[in-house]
Amino acid sequence: MTKSMNPTPADFASMFESSAAAGAMKEGQVIPATVLRIDNDSIVVDIGLKTEGRIDIKEFSLEDKQPAPGDIVDVYLDRIENALGEAVLSREKARREERWVKLERSFAKGEPVKGAISGRVKGGFTVDLGGVNAFLPGSQVDIRPVRDVGPLMGEVQPFAVLKLDRVRGNIVVSRRAILEESRAEQRAEIVSDMKEGDVRKGVVKNITDYGAFVDLGGIDGLLHVTDMSYKRINHPSQVVEVGQEVEVRIIKINPETQRISLGMKQLGSDPWDNISARYPSGARLKGTVTNITDYGAFVELEDGVEGLIHVSEMSWTKKNVHPGKILSTSQEVDVEVLDVDSDKRRISLGLKQTMDNPWDAFLAEHPVGSEIEGEVRGITEFGLFVGLGPDLDGMVHINDISWDKPGDQAIEAFTKGDTVKAKVLDVDVDKERISLGIKQLSGDPIEAASSGDGGGIKRGSTVTCTVVEVTSGGLEVEFGTPPVKTFIRRSDLSRDRADQRPERFAVGDKVDAKVVTFDRASRRVSLSVKALEIAEEAEAVAQYGSADAGASLGDILGAALASSGTKAKAKAAPAAKGDAKSLDARGRLTGPQGTADDLKKIKGVGPAFEKKLHEAGIFHFWQIAALSDGQVSSLEEELAFQGRMERDDWKGQAEELMSEG
Repeated sequence: MTKSMNPTPADFASMFESSAAAGAMKEGQVIPATVLRIDNDSIVVDIGLKTEGRIDIKEFSLEDKQPAPGDIVDVYLDRIENALGEAVLSREKARREERWVKLERSFAKGEPVKGAISGRVKGGFTVDLGGVNAFLPGSQVDIRPVRDVGPLMGEVQPFAVLKLDRVRGNIVVSRRAILEESRAEQRAEIVSDMKEGDVRKGVVKNITDYGAFVDLGGIDGLLHVTDMSYKRINHPSQVVEVGQEVEVRIIKINPETQRISLGMKQLGSDPWDNISARYPSGARLKGTVTNITDYGAFVELEDGVEGLIHVSEMSWTKKNVHPGKILSTSQEVDVEVLDVDSDKRRISLGLKQTMDNPWDAFLAEHPVGSEIEGEVRGITEFGLFVGLGPDLDGMVHINDISWDKPGDQAIEAFTKGDTVKAKVLDVDVDKERISLGIKQLSGDPIEAASSGDGGGIKRGSTVTCTVVEVTSGGLEVEFGTPPVKTFIRRSDLSRDRADQRPERFAVGDKVDAKVVTFDRASRRVSLSVKALEIAEEAEAVAQYGSADAGASLGDILGAALASSGTKAKAKAAPAAKGDAKSLDARGRLTGPQGTADDLKKIKGVGPAFEKKLHEAGIFHFWQIAALSDGQVSSLEEELAFQGRMERDDWKGQAEELMSEG
């Protein structure tokens, strides 16, 4: 502008540019400023407005050199004009804005930034990134936990930016990421010079429960506890210690993770080589118990070779007992090799095999059939357990307690602690079982009865019984020596219904009866007084009756019974149609006496065959039951049976049908 009040066009242009520049400025921006002068505590700058701005000289303390008048510096415009008419400016905020721009550029490119750890805060540390504070988490300080961060404080070093939020002013950095990247480069270079099978020396840096980390000169390898020794090791500290120099073999290198597995035991020979030849099955050895578990005990046979004694192979008699109650660690024991699996590196050992088998010893001393005596140690629903010494038990099954009582009743006679005698029935050494029997001491009365004098009892024979008990349904009787107990049903007490009353008898009465059923397998004997009476009548008719005899059938039966010495009164048979002359010498009738029996009930007899029997004079069951062998043979020949009639079977069926009638 000229000194006269008449401005030139150039003056108008300059004024317009100043006004446009002033209008373009906004608070919160970084703008260039010209240093006008330097006072004692401030620097006066011109930002192109009609006013000047002052900046505290302390804000330029971090500059490489102090600004001089005429220099242009970037400043932060807080306010265009304050109450004094001056612009409020800040060099420190401008520098922070510049730093934020650089940080955003570095974060976008993934480049590290430089800074220094300046202080400690909760959960980590603060890092000064040249005017901008960032947060360094404690886990990101180093690769391994750092106990003392003092040497790192104030040291300018690179950091990786993990998170940046300019709006909130939040920056998270990591020193660990830089170290890992550097370490990965070093590891890759070191690993490239290694190969599996190499033997290297290293220093133990750290020990854990599962192994030890060994420094191989810039890279760590893991020496697992199972690769330290062929012997059983409970903890790595038993073999190595921190700072110890060790010689190791490289077992495996993972090129992707660059992890190295090391081994010490691989430097020596494997004691499991040719193990089957050195420890054949059946060999007896000495060993030392090294470890006891719930399922067994480990025994060291030599350095690096252990076998397992399973709990089931520790004792012949002690079952379900913890191995610690049988063996203890460091105990020297004799063992037998049961099995060797060289592929799985397992040896099965037995302790009880080195001791005498108590079942073999018992069998040698008490063979089957011998008698023993013992105390009842236990009573169960299926039998008695009898003690046969300090470690052995024998069992008496409920079916082997008594001959004549059911098992559940017989077992009630015993209590725990009773002393009993029994017979050894069986000794199963493999299954470790001893079977005993109490009833076998007295012998089976059924067998005794069947093999007694005179051939013993059999179906169709007559026995004399003693009434033991009278019930409404019949009589409980016993016969023979030793006595055999059985039951006579009410319907079998007499042929006449009027006499089928159990109350006619008393305990102690003697009764003759016929054996209707005799089964040794089921030990079943059935008696019938009725069948005996019918058989005696049939026999009398067959023996004394004839076509020429003028006596009645009752007279014939009476004579037969009288001649046999029977004291019982003869009972008359049903009257026949006509007279006794119709009964021939073979016991055949010309017609049925009363109502004819249904002979078709006999197995093998059909309507046609029944007709033939009627034609031969056979109408009743008692006639068939009374036939002698000679009469049967004659009848077979006459009717041309051709062996179809089995005498015992037909006669037996007839007797049973008579008793049912």
